[in-house]
Amino acid sequence: MQAVILAAGRGTRMGELTNDIPKPMLKISGRPILEYTLANLPSEIDEVIFIIGYLGHKIRNHFGAEYQGKDLQYVWQLSPSGTGGALWQIKKALHGKFIVLMGDDLYHQKDLKKILKHDLAVLVKEIDEPSRFGVIEIDDNGHLVQIAEKPARPKSNLVNAGVYVLDGRIFNYPLVPVYDGTEYGLPQTMAQMADYHKIKVVRAEVWHPNTNGDDLQKAEEIVKKYFKMD
Repeated sequence: MQAVILAAGRGTRMGELTNDIPKPMLKISGRPILEYTLANLPSEIDEVIFIIGYLGHKIRNHFGAEYQGKDLQYVWQLSPSGTGGALWQIKKALHGKFIVLMGDDLYHQKDLKKILKHDLAVLVKEIDEPSRFGVIEIDDNGHLVQIAEKPARPKSNLVNAGVYVLDGRIFNYPLVPVYDGTEYGLPQTMAQMADYHKIKVVRAEVWHPNTNGDDLQKAEEIVKKYFKMD
């Protein structure tokens, strides 16, 4: 199975921390964020496709063509086109079911194994301030109804953690523009599928988004508690 890791952004909210290094390569307890991501991918994943952009050569140079038995491929996202645009760029390289992850967040292998049990799924986390993220609405059977991006009045406390299990059916739907219309959102595009397909909403036990420098400090505690690295 393939995993797609979105790692093209600079991470401007990290300030000077990303002047000379891409955000997914910032270190937590001495290791780049991406090392935790790769180490926690389930054994079913045998190929990883990185979407790289800002200082992407530093990611490629660090990991090379293989990591812990997984083949690594690199595709450049030369202009910002959002998470949806990034996935569409490699659609011809994808086959069967695949998983998409954000390159700068921390995920636990238990949660990734859990979500891979489904054909179509999105990972969510219950948090106290959901209006900061994409808020997930579900039906009585735990399937996706819609995703509201940073709503002023959230209808739930479940937020999108940025992990998706998808297959080629996603490419049957038009990309949904976000922001000023030059970028396209993967979650917004996926939400269109909810009217026609059952998309399971899977709750994560561990998810830590790294948005700014303070998040990196909190991440030190997360990795000590939940992650065992060789």
